[in-house]
Amino acid sequence: MTELEQKISQTLEDTRQRNALLNAVKRGRDSRANALAEIPGGDSFRQDVQAIKQRCIRNLPELLEKFTENAEQRGAKVFFAKTGQEACDYVLNLAKQKNAKLITKSKSLTTEEIELNHPLETAGIEVVETDLGERIIQMAGERPYHLVFPAVHKTTAQVAKLFSEATGEKVESNLKDIMALMRRSLRPYFLNADIGITGANVAIAETGSLLIETNEGNGRLVCAIPPVHVCVMGLEKIVESIEDALKMIFAHPVSATGQLLTTYVSFFAGRSPLAGQEEREFHIVILDNGRMKMRSDNWFEEALHCIRCGACMNICPTYGVLGGHVFGHIYPGPIGIPWTAQVHGLDNAAKFSDLCISCGLCKEICPADIDMPMMISKVKNQALENNPQPLANKIFMASETFAKLACVTAPVSNWMMGSAIGKLLSEKVLGIDRQRSLPEFKRRTFKKRFKASRQKESESRGKVAFFVDYFANYISPELAISATDFLEKAQIKVELPRQRTSGYPYISYGELGKAKKTAEFNVAQFLPYIKEGFALVTIEPTAAYAFKQVYPKLLDSSGESVLVAEKTFEFFEYIAKLMEEGKLLLPAQIRETRTFGFHIPCHQRAGSSAKSTLKILQSVGLDVQVIETGTCCGMAGTFGLKQGPLGYDLSTTVGEPLFEMFKESEVDAIITESSVCKMQLEDGTGLQVVHPLELITAIEVF
Repeated sequence: MTELEQKISQTLEDTRQRNALLNAVKRGRDSRANALAEIPGGDSFRQDVQAIKQRCIRNLPELLEKFTENAEQRGAKVFFAKTGQEACDYVLNLAKQKNAKLITKSKSLTTEEIELNHPLETAGIEVVETDLGERIIQMAGERPYHLVFPAVHKTTAQVAKLFSEATGEKVESNLKDIMALMRRSLRPYFLNADIGITGANVAIAETGSLLIETNEGNGRLVCAIPPVHVCVMGLEKIVESIEDALKMIFAHPVSATGQLLTTYVSFFAGRSPLAGQEEREFHIVILDNGRMKMRSDNWFEEALHCIRCGACMNICPTYGVLGGHVFGHIYPGPIGIPWTAQVHGLDNAAKFSDLCISCGLCKEICPADIDMPMMISKVKNQALENNPQPLANKIFMASETFAKLACVTAPVSNWMMGSAIGKLLSEKVLGIDRQRSLPEFKRRTFKKRFKASRQKESESRGKVAFFVDYFANYISPELAISATDFLEKAQIKVELPRQRTSGYPYISYGELGKAKKTAEFNVAQFLPYIKEGFALVTIEPTAAYAFKQVYPKLLDSSGESVLVAEKTFEFFEYIAKLMEEGKLLLPAQIRETRTFGFHIPCHQRAGSSAKSTLKILQSVGLDVQVIETGTCCGMAGTFGLKQGPLGYDLSTTVGEPLFEMFKESEVDAIITESSVCKMQLEDGTGLQVVHPLELITAIEVF
């Protein structure tokens, strides 16, 4: 068992900590969703944030120069640190010059990045974190667990014990008493600090000023009272104007905690006189530490758009049960993988990059629309140079070859895979967990069964180039037949171009070269059809996601890949389009007494969000309700098939809250359009799981 697997196993056994984390990240997601439901435009602010970050990172050298000039005109001393060591040395030398004995700090992820406290404390200087979460972490001798909620894994009783030990004052394990002690114990530090150190949420080039957001007010006390204020900030925090900054002020709290504004928003530019202090200095340390290298890298430049809101951690399925001490180095969570690779080294990132299961939800929720899934895949790809691909991953990436053999030898292959000895051998040899229920392969694949369209172009209402993908070809050909038959009844001309499966396992496991070849092949095969007016239609959400989101990235947004992406539709999305155009009617009402819970697969959330599917199902009389936790079911393609902690164990733990929600809803069956989600939900709930195509195939269309 690897070190990562050991950490996973230990963490999964700690039910209390896991439940505390799950509740915290769910609160973050729910609060954000509630806020977006109330504000005009919903999450449209993401477009503004993305545009601001793109523009400012593109113009960064000029903005750095402008910010430095304006900050120095206001009396600040600006130091550019190429490395974390240079930044630490500057602050330490300043502290020695000032004969500092006590330093107070406001929450700063950048000082965590360079581990600034260590050299200061080694030099005999007392450093006190004044943010509640950071103070708890400091007393516990740990690293932050989350970007926004650094001590979310601690219980009230644990926190009370830490404060009692640190202060020598007994405190009861309730929040009110803990906060009262926090205030009393910090007051002398605030009043007697020699230096105050902060980070910055935003730096404004046109004014040379800094902006700090807090909910506790400690940031203002750290900045205002000591004779010396030092701000350590990453150079990516610089924006051009006050207008830019105001938009960021909104994006930060909404994305992080669902607040429309943090309790304290403070602007700092220079320093005003204060009675009893002859000199009041303001030092700004602007940190590079790999950032300019990231800026010049087409794969990782987007990481500089991160505004440190922590939303990606609140939605990440595996982070939500493991937390930042397993899923992270210093920067935790999804964005922590590319950031760690760039500022702390590829080896450190590789230690936890496999915890990304490529669900894509981090991009969906990110206020800057950062393509974290593809950056993480790139990190995995780079890590392969020193960390060979595990055998199980190789086998899953060769699943199409395996499927062809299994279909040819069916039903014997199904009997072998389903037997006790077969499951044991599959676990030992192939790495497929014996507890996982496997679907059966069909001897006659969809491609063998498909008959060319009988529709003449003059009679057709549309033209479809059908993409079948793995499950619908090898395991559930009857679904693909249902889809093409439905289109035929609707007078849609259907063709089946040459194609390979979408290749998404290559993305999941970092084999970007193979993924690119798959993308090139599939785009090339479908392009002639698209140019002739066909729409690419698939019943598998992950396939649609690959064509629309992944292939253009792999192919450098080539005109061909973008054109194919624009004409790619999920099956029900295409049916809804025909109905909107008046080309199709579904007048029939399905006689169905069952109630259904609907699961939206992760990759579908980035596309249609199943809106078309739900609308159609409800229009024909089905009783359907969406049941979601807000994150992934945990299956994540082939990830949930793998044996052990970094596979089946983690997958099923991620899925537990969703399983319980379905059971508590008392629905009769589950509907989902994802073949792999179907496997997970059947195993986890014991309920029947159906594809919506199974419910509408008997409908007459007009």
